[in-house]
Amino acid sequence: MLDRLARAIVRRPRAFLIAVLGFMLIAGPLGGPVVGKLVNGGFEDPKSESSLAKQALDQHFGVKDSNLVLLVRAPGSVDSGTAAEDGAALTRRLAAEPGISQVGSYWSQGRDQRLRSEDSRYAMVIGHIGGGENAAADRVEGLRKEFAGRQGSLEVKLGGSTAMGFDTDHTVQKDLQRMEAIAFPVLFVILLLVFGSLVSALLPLLMVLPLLVGTLLMLRTITLFTDVSVFALNVTTIIGLGIAIDYSLFIVTRYREEIRDRGGDLTDKQVRSEAIVAAVRTAGRTVVFSAVTVMLSMAALALFPLLFLRSIAVAGIGVMLFAALAATIVMPMLLALFGSKIDSLDLRKGVRRLFGRPPRPRAELERGVWHRLATFVMRFAAPVAVVATAALLLLGAPFLGAKYSLPDDRQLPKTAQSRQVGDIIREDFVSREADVIAIVATGIGDPKQQSAAIGGYAERISKLDGVESVASSAGVFAHGARVAPAGPATASLAAKSATYLRVSPDVEPFSAAGERLVHDIRGADSPWPVRVAGGGPALVDTLDALGDRMPMVLGFMMLSTFVLLFLFTGSLLLPLKALVLNALSLSATFGAVVWIFQEGHLAGALDATVTGSLIALTPILMFCLMFGLSMDYEVFMLSRIKEEYERTGDNTAAVARGLELTGRLVTAAALLLGMVMVVSLFTAQITFQKMLGLGLTVALVVDTLVVRGLLLPAFMRLAGSANWWAPGPLRRVHRRFGLSEAPKRTGHGPPAKAPSAAKEPDVPATAGS
Repeated sequence: MLDRLARAIVRRPRAFLIAVLGFMLIAGPLGGPVVGKLVNGGFEDPKSESSLAKQALDQHFGVKDSNLVLLVRAPGSVDSGTAAEDGAALTRRLAAEPGISQVGSYWSQGRDQRLRSEDSRYAMVIGHIGGGENAAADRVEGLRKEFAGRQGSLEVKLGGSTAMGFDTDHTVQKDLQRMEAIAFPVLFVILLLVFGSLVSALLPLLMVLPLLVGTLLMLRTITLFTDVSVFALNVTTIIGLGIAIDYSLFIVTRYREEIRDRGGDLTDKQVRSEAIVAAVRTAGRTVVFSAVTVMLSMAALALFPLLFLRSIAVAGIGVMLFAALAATIVMPMLLALFGSKIDSLDLRKGVRRLFGRPPRPRAELERGVWHRLATFVMRFAAPVAVVATAALLLLGAPFLGAKYSLPDDRQLPKTAQSRQVGDIIREDFVSREADVIAIVATGIGDPKQQSAAIGGYAERISKLDGVESVASSAGVFAHGARVAPAGPATASLAAKSATYLRVSPDVEPFSAAGERLVHDIRGADSPWPVRVAGGGPALVDTLDALGDRMPMVLGFMMLSTFVLLFLFTGSLLLPLKALVLNALSLSATFGAVVWIFQEGHLAGALDATVTGSLIALTPILMFCLMFGLSMDYEVFMLSRIKEEYERTGDNTAAVARGLELTGRLVTAAALLLGMVMVVSLFTAQITFQKMLGLGLTVALVVDTLVVRGLLLPAFMRLAGSANWWAPGPLRRVHRRFGLSEAPKRTGHGPPAKAPSAAKEPDVPATAGS
């Protein structure tokens, strides 16, 4: 199929160009508005206990999250006459705004101390913006114009979860624009160093343009059927940009090899056409196989019941499809259109002419740095494997102490207004009113008749470690004693056949103590079935949802990867090796992320806020992304090693030559993708994106230098001929359904063994080599 596609492209490149331009002209306007359709949140399981408890609070009590906070600062004390008058007026104005309910403030709720700072300089006005997350976030800009800034004697800032969503959305958009503006020039310079020619360096960037436009159209289409996280745009754009350029690098490099093998005459159109067809048939097939591998890794994210991960899964699968199409259609089209001009403006020719250096012959290319490294590693395979494995395990050790949380305003830059509001509340307000845990019981009959049972239950909850007080319709309890009787303030905690308790904790909700408190509340004896809501319960439910689905996700990824790599290599051992080496690489990556973002080392250099925990979904996302990307490089290296083994029959020589032929290419590809990640890391203002960018950068470095450079040749040397073994029935399956970049041998005997391959002086021949 790829062969026929390539032949059609070289026959009619202009027709394909018209089709691609037409696609871009249609997709651009249709996909452009996608930014306004993306949603924030999606970090919680909608079917979890905490989510169902929130629904019950809304249904029975009309209680909704206070997603809007006006933080008010007085010139002196918020208790002064002028401040109180202006604060009451501000409260009334907010309550009069359409779509805003449950408005209350320090002044309207009887000088509630929970809504005043310790030093009396700040007070809060709280409320709820209805209409869903996106509709609420859309109100923020107008509300800031109306309420933020000077209001009489008061200075007002607008925060809360809706403001955080608004600030996150705008920050993500600016980060993406800044990343693209910096990444393209940087990538062009690197491509220029790799290819040497200005024209050939420009081709991958031209190839990426339809991919970026197609990504916007794809995301816009997905939003017609389901919500898509605002982070999906950045993640898929970054991954798609890096992967597509990698794929273009593989196609162009193979094309140049095919030209060289045919005499190197770029002026001969027949030679160029044959080289394009051969490049698409070989490297193009590997590109498609690699894209399918990454797609399967992304598909694993869809097994989690969280919108954030599912939307990135769907978007990631789509962008990988576009990357494969761009590499196998757009790049061959560009090669056919540019023809002999691909090496125009070759800067390396000028350098060689200046210093009198002729081009390196092919024989020298095949005895380069990667060949020497491979032969050295294979000479000392066992000690290299032990040392490298121990180093990766040591780097991964900090991950054993990982702690998790859900994202809050601290992921935003300090210049964001919602972040400033959150920082002041955490620092200056004693009460953890925002961290209240709600315990909801429905179907209990008349709450007045159940007053004794409600009071006894509230008393038991108030004795738990980590509880400051418990408010119920039967009164307020603290440390096992009633501290306030039932009254007008607690009457709203009862409804027809339902009641709820407000538990004020004295521990951080996103901490080990906070998690223990949630488990203790859920495990306490209760007169009726209850559900628990709040920030802490939401975190516990999210971690439970991730943990429950993790075995299924790991099983899916490992099985699908094993099957695909078996079809590609015909080996049972090499897929297992790939899985083990991937696990080592990822452990080191996670260790680095914990060491920097949780423990705070080097966080200042990255301008990242240290909260003492990781956003719970980040390791999952990194795992699936990096698992697919590392398999991407695994496929390209193994394809060449397998090709050499089939040609020579010598395992040791095949590994050395395969690494020499692919090492520079894979390193260049990793450098290009890594540079996208580095640019993303240093242009991002969202801590989550910094974490993702740094994690993927570390993973690329470890995977390319340690895993591919050291562990892969060491393992393959130690395994010897067992690398290529499979039982008879599976060999027959592979012969029928297997995939390969190299042409299949027509004979049925073993591969021809090169007489000199096993007699290399620097790698002694051994049994099984």
